[in-house]
Amino acid sequence: MRLFVLGSGFLNFDAIFGGAGRALRHETYRRYWFGHTLAAVGRWMKRTGVGWLTWELTESSSWLGIVAFADLLPMMIFLILSGAIADRIGLMRIVKLSQILSGLIAMVFAGLIFTDLITIEAVVVLSLCFGAAEALSQPARLAAVHSLVPREDLSSAIALGSAAFNASRIVGPAIAGGLILWIGTGWVIALCAAVFFGFYLILRTIQFTESNQQKKLSLDLFVDIWRGIQYVHGHSSIRFIMILMVAVSLFIRPVIELMPGVSGQVFEAGPAGLSLLLGAIGAGALLTSLWLARRGEMAGLTQLLTLSILGGGLALMLAMAFGELWLAVLFFMVVGSFMLAGNVSAQSLIQNTVDQGMRARVLSLFIIFAHGMPAIGAVIMGWVASSAGLQITIGCGALLMVLVWLWARPRAGEMAILLERPDPG
Repeated sequence: MRLFVLGSGFLNFDAIFGGAGRALRHETYRRYWFGHTLAAVGRWMKRTGVGWLTWELTESSSWLGIVAFADLLPMMIFLILSGAIADRIGLMRIVKLSQILSGLIAMVFAGLIFTDLITIEAVVVLSLCFGAAEALSQPARLAAVHSLVPREDLSSAIALGSAAFNASRIVGPAIAGGLILWIGTGWVIALCAAVFFGFYLILRTIQFTESNQQKKLSLDLFVDIWRGIQYVHGHSSIRFIMILMVAVSLFIRPVIELMPGVSGQVFEAGPAGLSLLLGAIGAGALLTSLWLARRGEMAGLTQLLTLSILGGGLALMLAMAFGELWLAVLFFMVVGSFMLAGNVSAQSLIQNTVDQGMRARVLSLFIIFAHGMPAIGAVIMGWVASSAGLQITIGCGALLMVLVWLWARPRAGEMAILLERPDPG
């Protein structure tokens, strides 16, 4: 049975999404895009629920950082390996296995909460397990889009998929914040398990030929990994993007993991404040993702990426400066908008530039820097905040982003020439 949103004749995709509508005409990609977006929302709902559970158990910013680190640490360790594995044994096989594991871990998590057996130690262990399942499939999930649309629609599919992926990592926490108030953390995580299994069922309806699939693992896998690292280091424009992603991950992005503490300590607003602040980030990200999906072109993305560094840093400083919840809500909308714009621009530019044979390995490094590195940022900020307070710590991190922008701005024009070519070759 087809879902309404997966049908081909119910929505005018071109009118809604502009250039990205071309990709949504392809039923296989449309199915995958819907399932991928749904699962991404579920992943960030789970992380937000676990974050609030951690705050309830400990009321400690240090523990928030440790749990975030446990969730994201496997990305730092396994992602580059999983990208090389996906190139060899097949993208869909990896993604399906990951969704089954994620659903089972979420079920265990929810069961411990319902039975009042949950402890902070169990939260850390299960977060490590979930992070490992995530790391297994992230490069494959991003790389699969190239096999689902014809070449002439590839740039539109990248823009739409990037927007959905990055919007989900902001929108998911916003949804979870409201549901925690309504049905509680245990039910939120149980709902996430259902979402993961739902994506697996969608994947079972998708088949495509993976022409480069070697279907075997060997020690040459480590040679492949080293070549991927050398490729990124030797490619000045991709290296430029990776440096900017590391800066965002260390100084801006950890605010999401630390948001339960921000709501409780800085604004004294509890779960209601958590929902408002995460909702503000989600609203800004969602609006920007829709604009980028309609835009559907590479030209100008390098300047947008560079601008997002300055805009995100300034908005985060202002959000922390006044200590007023409603002012912070407005500024966090801007933070969410710039975070989304930067991530979508970075991923789109990389996929436009990278050689086909290196795609999964370079994407695995991108995910490490853009989505795994916040684990380190959350630990550092949580540790510093235990002495200096979250308000000062996050504000100082945002100030450092202005310095990063001063470094990036004079280089952006040269990088744009390399990154935005219509046929990078």
